[in-house]
Amino acid sequence: MTTSSSSETASIGELMDLSGKTALVTGGAMGIGLGIVRRLHEAGANVVIADVNKEAAETAAAGFDSDRIHTAVGDVSSADDAAAMVRVAVEAFGGLDVLVNNAGVYKISPFLETSLDLARRTIEVNLLGVMACSQAAARQMIEQGRGGRILTVSSIESLTPSLEGMAHYGASKHGVAGLIKTMALELAPHGIQVNNVAPGGILTPGLGPLDDDVLAQFAASVPMGRMGASDEIGKAVLFLASDLASYMTGTQIVVDGGRTLRGAMI
Repeated sequence: MTTSSSSETASIGELMDLSGKTALVTGGAMGIGLGIVRRLHEAGANVVIADVNKEAAETAAAGFDSDRIHTAVGDVSSADDAAAMVRVAVEAFGGLDVLVNNAGVYKISPFLETSLDLARRTIEVNLLGVMACSQAAARQMIEQGRGGRILTVSSIESLTPSLEGMAHYGASKHGVAGLIKTMALELAPHGIQVNNVAPGGILTPGLGPLDDDVLAQFAASVPMGRMGASDEIGKAVLFLASDLASYMTGTQIVVDGGRTLRGAMI
């Protein structure tokens, strides 16, 4: 039985070096996704920016001016689209080593006013999208026979009651937290590590519907006294994608400035 990691004599630089590896980042065209793309690319990885918005993905890719960046377009909640995005990675770079499930949707809606259509779409993207993309990626990784990493950007709303008006969103994120645990158990024999990053309040373009007073109120509730930046999620994902996380699976890293220490989100 192996009792230690083969990378224990590697330098920090070697442990974080993703050269020769290929990552697929869903929802990678902006916000947290783009922050993740930047860090993975900086570490040497080939990165496929996958997004439902073709123009946004191409604009993001153009900002790198690199032959290690490629784009794919698709809806993560479609199994066919998920498989097609994985094929893009394989065709562009010869394989797939890291999947980052980052794509997600949210819309504030009081519980009694939330339609099943809105709840269904939220769950389709935020939960079933993770499942569809993870299945497609895992099949490719198993075929390659060299293991891999499946990482999901979830939310601290999987740990506490959601903010009022976000019950449907919170339900989708609680589902993700449960999903990755069983995924980790089933995929570990194939050398595939499955982990989750749970962000707190992160300043991104997606927060546009929230007014400044709401954002200020949330920031004041964070022990560190501020909202987070997309790059702070990118760094956490890089850690999990690298050999620094060689003995981690089925768990999550909370990146929230201490917000969950204050208890319920309401």
